[in-house]
Amino acid sequence: MAVSVDGPSPVLPFPIFRISSAVERYFLYDNNVITWLRKTHHILGVLIGTLPQIPQQNVFLGLPLELMPEEARLLCEKGLAHTVDDLEWHQLGTYSLTSDERNAFMRDIAREGGEAAKAAERKKLESTERAMRRLRLGSTPDRDSRSSNIDNNKDSVPNEGETETLFPPATPRRAGSPSISESLEYSYSKKAWSITPATALPPLPTPSSSTGRPLPNVKASSYALFKHLHAHHYNMSPGLRFGCQFLVYPGDPLRFHSHFLAIGMDWDEEIDLLDLIGGGRLGTGVKKGWLIGGVEARMDDQNNYAADSVAKEMSHDRTTSPNRDAMDGAAEYWGNGSVSRVRTFCIEWGGM
Repeated sequence: MAVSVDGPSPVLPFPIFRISSAVERYFLYDNNVITWLRKTHHILGVLIGTLPQIPQQNVFLGLPLELMPEEARLLCEKGLAHTVDDLEWHQLGTYSLTSDERNAFMRDIAREGGEAAKAAERKKLESTERAMRRLRLGSTPDRDSRSSNIDNNKDSVPNEGETETLFPPATPRRAGSPSISESLEYSYSKKAWSITPATALPPLPTPSSSTGRPLPNVKASSYALFKHLHAHHYNMSPGLRFGCQFLVYPGDPLRFHSHFLAIGMDWDEEIDLLDLIGGGRLGTGVKKGWLIGGVEARMDDQNNYAADSVAKEMSHDRTTSPNRDAMDGAAEYWGNGSVSRVRTFCIEWGGM
Protein backbone atom coordinates (compact mmCIF):
# COMPACT_ATOMS: atom_id res chain seq x y z
CA MET A 1 0.00 0.00 0.00
CA ALA A 2 1.45 3.35 -1.03
CA VAL A 3 2.00 5.98 1.59
CA SER A 4 0.41 9.33 0.80
CA VAL A 5 2.56 12.40 1.33
CA ASP A 6 -0.15 14.84 0.33
CA GLY A 7 -0.46 17.55 2.92
CA PRO A 8 -1.84 21.03 3.23
CA SER A 9 -0.05 23.73 1.25
CA PRO A 10 1.78 26.20 3.48
CA VAL A 11 0.72 29.80 3.86
CA LEU A 12 2.69 31.84 1.34
CA PRO A 13 5.09 33.47 1.67
CA PHE A 14 6.57 31.36 4.47
CA PRO A 15 9.58 32.51 6.54
CA ILE A 16 13.16 31.39 5.93
CA PHE A 17 15.24 32.09 9.02
CA ARG A 18 18.69 33.60 8.54
CA ILE A 19 20.87 32.53 11.45
CA SER A 20 24.11 34.47 10.99
CA SER A 21 24.85 37.79 9.34
CA ALA A 22 28.59 37.14 8.93
CA VAL A 23 28.15 33.71 7.27
CA GLU A 24 24.60 33.59 5.99
CA ARG A 25 22.82 30.32 6.72
CA TYR A 26 19.15 29.74 5.96
CA PHE A 27 16.93 27.30 7.86
CA LEU A 28 13.42 25.88 7.69
CA TYR A 29 11.73 24.38 10.75
CA ASP A 30 8.27 23.45 9.42
CA ASN A 31 7.99 19.84 8.30
CA ASN A 32 4.96 20.61 6.10
CA VAL A 33 6.85 23.33 4.26
CA ILE A 34 9.87 21.07 3.74
CA THR A 35 7.74 18.23 2.37
CA TRP A 36 5.80 20.59 0.10
CA LEU A 37 8.98 22.14 -1.32
CA ARG A 38 10.56 18.76 -2.02
CA LYS A 39 7.48 17.41 -3.76
CA THR A 40 6.29 20.50 -5.62
CA HIS A 41 9.41 22.59 -6.28
CA HIS A 42 12.18 19.93 -6.01
CA ILE A 43 14.02 21.95 -3.35
CA LEU A 44 16.03 19.53 -1.23
CA GLY A 45 18.19 21.28 1.36
CA VAL A 46 20.13 19.33 3.98
CA LEU A 47 18.78 18.05 7.30
CA ILE A 48 21.21 18.96 10.09
CA GLY A 49 19.25 18.28 13.31
CA THR A 50 20.62 15.66 15.68
CA LEU A 51 19.62 14.15 19.03
CA PRO A 52 20.88 15.69 22.29
CA GLN A 53 21.86 12.26 23.64
CA ILE A 54 23.68 11.26 20.42
CA PRO A 55 25.16 14.47 19.04
CA GLN A 56 27.89 12.78 17.00
CA GLN A 57 25.70 10.54 14.87
CA ASN A 58 25.24 11.90 11.35
CA VAL A 59 23.18 9.21 9.63
CA PHE A 60 19.63 9.83 10.81
CA LEU A 61 19.28 13.61 10.98
CA GLY A 62 16.13 15.66 11.40
CA LEU A 63 14.92 19.24 11.57
CA PRO A 64 15.95 21.94 10.91
CA LEU A 65 16.62 21.89 7.17
CA GLU A 66 19.43 24.09 5.90
CA LEU A 67 18.96 25.62 2.47
CA MET A 68 21.70 26.56 0.09
CA PRO A 69 21.84 30.33 -0.56
CA GLU A 70 20.83 29.65 -4.16
CA GLU A 71 17.73 27.75 -3.01
CA ALA A 72 16.75 30.49 -0.57
CA ARG A 73 17.20 33.19 -3.21
CA LEU A 74 15.16 31.31 -5.79
CA LEU A 75 12.27 30.85 -3.35
CA CYS A 76 12.33 34.54 -2.45
CA GLU A 77 12.41 35.62 -6.09
CA LYS A 78 9.40 33.44 -6.86
CA GLY A 79 7.48 35.01 -3.98
CA LEU A 80 7.17 31.72 -2.12
CA ALA A 81 9.22 32.79 0.90
CA HIS A 82 10.82 35.72 2.66
CA THR A 83 13.89 35.88 4.86
CA VAL A 84 13.72 36.70 8.56
CA ASP A 85 16.63 37.61 10.80
CA ASP A 86 16.38 35.01 13.54
CA LEU A 87 18.10 37.01 16.30
CA GLU A 88 16.15 40.20 15.66
CA TRP A 89 12.85 38.34 15.45
CA HIS A 90 13.46 36.56 18.76
CA GLN A 91 14.43 39.79 20.50
CA LEU A 92 11.46 41.79 19.23
CA GLY A 93 9.04 38.93 19.91
CA THR A 94 10.34 38.39 23.44
CA TYR A 95 10.12 42.07 24.34
CA SER A 96 6.58 42.34 22.98
CA LEU A 97 5.20 39.54 25.18
CA THR A 98 2.94 40.63 28.03
CA SER A 99 3.27 39.27 31.57
CA ASP A 100 0.09 37.20 31.14
CA GLU A 101 1.47 35.59 27.96
CA ARG A 102 4.76 34.83 29.67
CA ASN A 103 3.06 33.25 32.68
CA ALA A 104 0.76 31.19 30.48
CA PHE A 105 3.73 29.93 28.49
CA MET A 106 5.63 29.01 31.67
CA ARG A 107 2.60 27.14 32.99
CA ASP A 108 2.39 25.15 29.77
CA ILE A 109 6.09 24.27 30.01
CA ALA A 110 5.70 23.20 33.66
CA ARG A 111 2.67 21.08 32.78
CA GLU A 112 4.56 19.33 29.97
CA GLY A 113 7.48 18.72 32.32
CA GLY A 114 5.20 17.21 34.94
CA GLU A 115 3.51 14.96 32.39
CA ALA A 116 6.90 13.78 31.09
CA ALA A 117 8.11 13.01 34.62
CA LYS A 118 4.86 11.22 35.42
CA ALA A 119 5.08 9.07 32.28
CA ALA A 120 8.70 8.14 33.05
CA GLU A 121 7.84 7.25 36.65
CA ARG A 122 4.87 5.15 35.54
CA LYS A 123 7.10 3.22 33.16
CA LYS A 124 9.65 2.67 35.91
CA LEU A 125 7.05 1.42 38.43
CA GLU A 126 5.43 -0.88 35.91
CA SER A 127 8.83 -2.36 35.10
CA THR A 128 9.44 -2.92 38.84
CA GLU A 129 6.05 -4.60 39.24
CA ARG A 130 6.77 -6.97 36.36
CA ALA A 131 10.15 -7.89 37.85
CA MET A 132 8.62 -8.56 41.29
CA ARG A 133 5.89 -10.67 39.71
CA ARG A 134 8.48 -12.80 37.94
CA LEU A 135 10.35 -13.27 41.23
CA ARG A 136 7.18 -14.35 43.05
CA LEU A 137 6.27 -16.82 40.32
CA GLY A 138 9.81 -18.24 40.36
CA SER A 139 9.90 -18.96 44.17
CA THR A 140 8.36 -22.52 44.40
CA PRO A 141 7.90 -24.50 47.68
CA ASP A 142 10.67 -26.94 46.67
CA ARG A 143 13.15 -24.09 46.29
CA ASP A 144 11.99 -22.58 49.61
CA SER A 145 12.36 -25.94 51.39
CA ARG A 146 15.86 -26.47 49.99
CA SER A 147 16.95 -23.05 51.17
CA SER A 148 15.50 -23.72 54.64
CA ASN A 149 17.31 -27.10 54.80
CA ILE A 150 20.62 -25.38 54.14
CA ASP A 151 19.94 -22.93 56.94
CA ASN A 152 18.61 -25.46 59.52
CA ASN A 153 20.66 -28.54 58.47
CA LYS A 154 17.57 -30.76 58.53
CA ASP A 155 15.08 -32.22 56.13
CA SER A 156 11.47 -31.16 56.17
CA VAL A 157 8.85 -33.69 55.06
CA PRO A 158 5.36 -32.47 54.15
CA ASN A 159 2.50 -33.81 56.21
CA GLU A 160 0.02 -36.28 54.83
CA GLY A 161 -2.93 -34.68 53.08
CA GLU A 162 -0.94 -31.59 52.16
CA THR A 163 -0.36 -30.92 48.46
CA GLU A 164 2.33 -28.79 47.00
CA THR A 165 1.30 -26.20 44.48
CA LEU A 166 3.42 -25.01 41.59
CA PHE A 167 2.24 -21.39 41.85
CA PRO A 168 1.96 -19.92 45.32
CA PRO A 169 -0.79 -17.44 46.10
CA ALA A 170 -0.08 -13.84 45.29
CA THR A 171 1.48 -11.94 48.12
CA PRO A 172 -0.92 -9.27 49.30
CA ARG A 173 0.28 -5.69 49.31
CA ARG A 174 1.47 -4.67 52.71
CA ALA A 175 -0.54 -2.09 54.54
CA GLY A 176 0.94 1.33 54.10
CA SER A 177 2.85 0.54 50.87
CA PRO A 178 1.95 3.05 48.13
CA SER A 179 0.21 1.96 44.94
CA ILE A 180 1.35 2.97 41.46
CA SER A 181 -1.09 5.87 41.27
CA GLU A 182 -0.02 7.09 44.71
CA SER A 183 3.64 6.84 43.74
CA LEU A 184 2.95 8.76 40.55
CA GLU A 185 1.20 11.53 42.43
CA TYR A 186 4.13 11.70 44.83
CA SER A 187 6.72 11.87 42.04
CA TYR A 188 4.61 14.40 40.13
CA SER A 189 4.46 16.73 43.10
CA LYS A 190 8.08 16.04 44.03
CA LYS A 191 9.89 17.06 40.86
CA ALA A 192 8.90 17.87 37.29
CA TRP A 193 11.26 17.61 34.37
CA SER A 194 12.80 20.72 32.84
CA ILE A 195 11.53 21.15 29.29
CA THR A 196 13.45 23.05 26.62
CA PRO A 197 11.00 24.15 23.89
CA ALA A 198 12.00 22.98 20.43
CA THR A 199 10.13 25.78 18.65
CA ALA A 200 9.41 29.43 19.34
CA LEU A 201 5.87 29.32 17.92
CA PRO A 202 4.14 29.89 20.30
CA PRO A 203 4.69 32.11 22.26
CA LEU A 204 6.37 34.37 19.69
CA PRO A 205 4.14 35.74 16.92
CA THR A 206 4.47 34.42 13.38
CA PRO A 207 6.89 36.62 11.41
CA SER A 208 5.16 38.59 8.70
CA SER A 209 6.49 39.21 5.22
CA SER A 210 6.78 42.93 5.99
CA THR A 211 9.73 42.13 8.24
CA GLY A 212 11.57 40.33 5.43
CA ARG A 213 15.18 41.06 4.66
CA PRO A 214 16.89 41.65 1.30
CA LEU A 215 17.40 38.72 -1.00
CA PRO A 216 20.09 36.23 0.04
CA ASN A 217 23.56 36.94 -1.26
CA VAL A 218 24.72 34.47 -3.88
CA LYS A 219 27.64 34.12 -6.26
CA ALA A 220 26.44 35.27 -9.67
CA SER A 221 27.96 32.45 -11.71
CA SER A 222 26.78 29.64 -9.43
CA TYR A 223 23.28 31.09 -9.08
CA ALA A 224 22.87 31.43 -12.86
CA LEU A 225 23.75 27.76 -13.32
CA PHE A 226 21.56 26.68 -10.40
CA LYS A 227 18.57 28.58 -11.78
CA HIS A 228 19.12 27.20 -15.25
CA LEU A 229 19.23 23.59 -14.06
CA HIS A 230 16.28 24.12 -11.72
CA ALA A 231 14.24 25.47 -14.64
CA HIS A 232 14.87 22.14 -16.37
CA HIS A 233 13.45 20.28 -13.34
CA TYR A 234 16.72 18.95 -11.97
CA ASN A 235 17.17 18.35 -8.25
CA MET A 236 20.35 19.71 -6.70
CA SER A 237 22.20 19.25 -3.43
CA PRO A 238 25.56 20.55 -2.16
CA GLY A 239 28.49 18.89 -3.93
CA LEU A 240 31.33 19.52 -1.51
CA ARG A 241 32.15 15.84 -1.04
CA PHE A 242 32.80 15.54 -4.81
CA GLY A 243 34.69 18.80 -5.16
CA CYS A 244 31.94 20.64 -7.02
CA GLN A 245 29.21 23.16 -6.26
CA PHE A 246 26.11 21.06 -6.98
CA LEU A 247 25.22 17.41 -7.31
CA VAL A 248 22.63 17.26 -10.07
CA TYR A 249 19.91 14.59 -9.99
CA PRO A 250 17.34 13.84 -12.71
CA GLY A 251 14.71 13.36 -9.98
CA ASP A 252 14.39 12.86 -6.26
CA PRO A 253 17.68 11.58 -4.77
CA LEU A 254 15.73 8.87 -2.96
CA ARG A 255 15.04 7.35 -6.40
CA PHE A 256 17.98 8.39 -8.59
CA HIS A 257 21.74 8.66 -8.45
CA SER A 258 23.26 11.98 -9.42
CA HIS A 259 24.20 12.41 -13.07
CA PHE A 260 26.42 15.51 -13.00
CA LEU A 261 28.98 17.32 -10.87
CA ALA A 262 28.16 20.95 -11.66
CA ILE A 263 30.32 24.06 -11.33
CA GLY A 264 29.22 27.56 -12.31
CA MET A 265 31.78 29.78 -14.03
CA ASP A 266 31.97 33.17 -15.73
CA TRP A 267 31.90 33.14 -19.51
CA ASP A 268 35.34 34.70 -19.89
CA GLU A 269 36.87 32.88 -16.93
CA GLU A 270 39.99 30.92 -17.75
CA ILE A 271 40.02 27.21 -16.91
CA ASP A 272 43.23 25.48 -16.03
CA LEU A 273 43.92 22.41 -18.15
CA LEU A 274 44.66 20.34 -15.04
CA ASP A 275 41.24 21.28 -13.67
CA LEU A 276 39.62 20.05 -16.87
CA ILE A 277 41.50 16.77 -16.75
CA GLY A 278 40.98 16.28 -13.03
CA GLY A 279 37.30 17.16 -13.17
CA GLY A 280 36.66 14.89 -16.13
CA ARG A 281 38.50 11.97 -14.54
CA LEU A 282 36.76 12.51 -11.21
CA GLY A 283 33.32 12.59 -12.82
CA THR A 284 34.00 9.51 -14.93
CA GLY A 285 35.45 7.67 -11.93
CA VAL A 286 32.23 8.09 -9.95
CA LYS A 287 30.01 7.44 -13.01
CA LYS A 288 28.97 11.07 -13.41
CA GLY A 289 29.61 13.84 -15.87
CA TRP A 290 31.65 16.93 -14.93
CA LEU A 291 29.42 19.83 -15.93
CA ILE A 292 30.42 23.47 -16.22
CA GLY A 293 28.10 26.29 -17.16
CA GLY A 294 27.74 30.03 -17.25
CA VAL A 295 25.95 32.97 -18.80
CA GLU A 296 26.78 33.24 -22.50
CA ALA A 297 28.47 36.39 -23.74
CA ARG A 298 26.38 38.68 -25.92
CA MET A 299 27.10 41.43 -28.40
CA ASP A 300 27.05 44.96 -27.03
CA ASP A 301 26.25 48.23 -28.79
CA GLN A 302 29.75 48.44 -30.31
CA ASN A 303 29.31 44.98 -31.93
CA ASN A 304 31.86 43.50 -29.53
CA TYR A 305 31.29 40.37 -27.53
CA ALA A 306 31.27 41.03 -23.80
CA ALA A 307 30.53 38.79 -20.88
CA ASP A 308 27.26 39.39 -19.02
CA SER A 309 27.58 41.24 -15.76
CA VAL A 310 25.15 38.97 -13.97
CA ALA A 311 25.81 40.50 -10.56
CA LYS A 312 24.77 43.92 -11.87
CA GLU A 313 21.67 42.61 -13.57
CA MET A 314 20.58 40.69 -10.49
CA SER A 315 20.10 44.00 -8.68
CA HIS A 316 17.23 44.95 -11.03
CA ASP A 317 13.62 44.02 -10.36
CA ARG A 318 12.40 40.95 -12.17
CA THR A 319 9.57 41.28 -14.69
CA THR A 320 7.44 38.67 -16.35
CA SER A 321 7.38 38.36 -20.10
CA PRO A 322 4.08 37.24 -21.70
CA ASN A 323 5.95 34.70 -23.84
CA ARG A 324 8.27 33.55 -21.09
CA ASP A 325 6.63 30.14 -20.64
CA ALA A 326 7.05 29.45 -24.34
CA MET A 327 10.76 30.27 -24.29
CA ASP A 328 13.54 27.84 -23.59
CA GLY A 329 14.45 27.47 -19.93
CA ALA A 330 17.95 28.73 -20.66
CA ALA A 331 16.71 32.26 -21.42
CA GLU A 332 16.52 34.47 -18.35
CA TYR A 333 14.64 37.76 -18.36
CA TRP A 334 15.88 40.64 -16.26
CA GLY A 335 14.26 43.87 -15.21
CA ASN A 336 16.05 45.91 -17.89
CA GLY A 337 14.47 43.85 -20.66
CA SER A 338 17.68 42.06 -21.63
CA VAL A 339 17.96 38.36 -22.15
CA SER A 340 20.74 36.20 -20.74
CA ARG A 341 21.32 32.66 -21.93
CA VAL A 342 23.03 30.02 -19.80
CA ARG A 343 25.01 27.36 -21.61
CA THR A 344 26.37 24.15 -20.10
CA PHE A 345 29.10 21.75 -21.18
CA CYS A 346 29.62 18.22 -19.93
CA ILE A 347 33.13 16.77 -19.86
CA GLU A 348 33.93 13.07 -19.57
CA TRP A 349 37.27 11.29 -19.54
CA GLY A 350 37.56 8.87 -22.41
CA GLY A 351 40.70 7.07 -21.25
CA MET A 352 39.24 5.17 -18.31
